[in-house]
Parts: sequence; structure tokens; C-alpha cells
Amino acid sequence: MKIRIVTADRSLIAVLEGSASGRAFAALLPLELTLSDYNRTEKIADLPQRLSTEDAPEGVEPKAGDIAYYAPWGNLAIFYRDFGYSRGLVRLGRLEGSAEPLAKLDGARVRIELIP
Repeated sequence: MKIRIVTADRSLIAVLEGSASGRAFAALLPLELTLSDYNRTEKIADLPQRLSTEDAPEGVEPKAGDIAYYAPWGNLAIFYRDFGYSRGLVRLGRLEGSAEPLAKLDGARVRIELIP
């Protein structure tokens, strides 16, 4: 499943995993979210509901470009820098191309939509 993340001045394309969590996220789309910076590593946003974590590993070590769900808080995380292993983090998919444009967004509204 491919998705598009639309900002004020660009679109980013990503591929979602076929996991239960990835499918649950896709079922919420389209979404309009406000991205906030967290720890100068990732952009986060609250989701309207919790996602399934069925069959998900206990955690992952995210890389720049990973799109993830942080189950303890119920939020979306899009990493623009690598980070260490995080328990409760579930990888949903990955951006195609550089995640660096995300670093400059803070408090930005984005639209996330499925690409037919």
C-alpha cells in the first residue's frame, strides 16, 4: 500500500507494511494531522484511535524514513533521524526518498492519504 504525505510545499511518498498495524493505519486514511517535533529525531501526531499491534514485535530500532506507531501513547511517529531501539514502537512503513524535508516542519498540518 502506498501513501502520500502532503505538506504545504511538497508531497512525500511512502509504502506501508502489510502488517495488522499497517492495515489498521491505512483504514484511518485520509487523515489531517498536525506534526510536532519530538527530540529533534521524529515528527509525531496524535491519531484518532489506537491501532492493532497484533503480531507486532515488542519494539524496533527506527531508521530515518521509518513511519511508526508508538503504542504506549497511541501516536504516529515519522523519523527523520535514526534512533535506538524503542520498546512499544511498531514500524508501519517507510518513506521513499529522503526524510530530511520533515526536519523543518514543526506544527505543520499534513494530509496523509492512500494512493489508489
